Amino acid sequence: MRVLVLGAGQLARMMALAGAPLNISISAYDVNSDAIVHPLTQQNLGKGLANAIADADVVTAEFEHIPLPVLAQCQQSGKFFPGETAIKAGGDRRLEKQLLDSAGVRSASYHIINNETDFKVAINKLGLPLVFKSALAGYDGKGQWRLKQAEQAAALWQDISALLGADSKQAIVAEQFIPFQREVSLIGARNSKGEVQVYPLTENHHVNGVLSASLALPGNELLQQQAQQMFTAVANQLNYVGVLAIEFFDVNGELLVNEIAPRVHNSGHWTQQGADVCQFEQHLRAVCGLPLGSTALIRPSLMVNILGEDTVPEQILALPGLHLHWYGKSKRAGRKMGHINVSAADNTQLKQRFEQLIALLPEADFPELAQMAARLNG
Repeated sequence: MRVLVLGAGQLARMMALAGAPLNISISAYDVNSDAIVHPLTQQNLGKGLANAIADADVVTAEFEHIPLPVLAQCQQSGKFFPGETAIKAGGDRRLEKQLLDSAGVRSASYHIINNETDFKVAINKLGLPLVFKSALAGYDGKGQWRLKQAEQAAALWQDISALLGADSKQAIVAEQFIPFQREVSLIGARNSKGEVQVYPLTENHHVNGVLSASLALPGNELLQQQAQQMFTAVANQLNYVGVLAIEFFDVNGELLVNEIAPRVHNSGHWTQQGADVCQFEQHLRAVCGLPLGSTALIRPSLMVNILGEDTVPEQILALPGLHLHWYGKSKRAGRKMGHINVSAADNTQLKQRFEQLIALLPEADFPELAQMAARLNG
């Protein structure tokens, strides 16, 4: 089986690693250069989307912000999963909100802003505080603003107006600020038969809007059931095929959708060591028409992102239950360079191992991990 991935980053790389034991061959299409590359070696395998599609049995994607002509060409092939509609919804907050409404899934109240009149209506309609998010091209905390006091509105509108003026296709989604206790995400898969498998909820910790660490969070059956129902509603609405991630705000045990990601997701990397079948293999199973695998947690696990650094203390490799995953990228400030998975026999041991890891990592490069460790039940 040959799978073409739109995008040539770390998620395509990890799909290639997961697919090899199943004899699934992965190539990646770089939408910026029009090159077809090997996801691991980055060796050039050719050029041109038409050629790449013709050589593939299945086409999928590792990110949402894909040029519309590329999406249309892939959709026309009949090989593209999860498909054009899902990818567009993941890349445009306006479409995402419409999807959630049509699926009957709760999210923050919102208003779409195209001009200054809309901006004022949003403030009057939703009240303060508000969060403003760019409809297109916003990720990892970028393209977002908060408005807490009315006197800040004029200055904020200048920033938003400049963004809207630079791109006629852009818009802003204003949302009520949600005073949530924590962010959790659900990674799951749906196949072409409508069968659904979901992993345990994951608790996420962010620093400056970027994911820092994720912890598999089994045991809360009511919250898990609520998340699975919302996941299934969204996946069915899209007739989704593949792995889908949904980020939620946990508000006193009630979940509100923050955003969706129609792909394998950073907060699901712990599944590589903590689950029977990892999210990357699961995605390939779904899009290739293979049976979905078990999503059971086989041991308590967590993931730590490596941001902007191309080295870590080699002593961490001596820690039991630790697995280091590099992405082969050149170093750049804030860039996702790799991740560390930590697993253990039980929660007490996981907390101990996490604290041992934290002691070896430079706090300046890995801030606030101790705060997450303190929340672990040991």
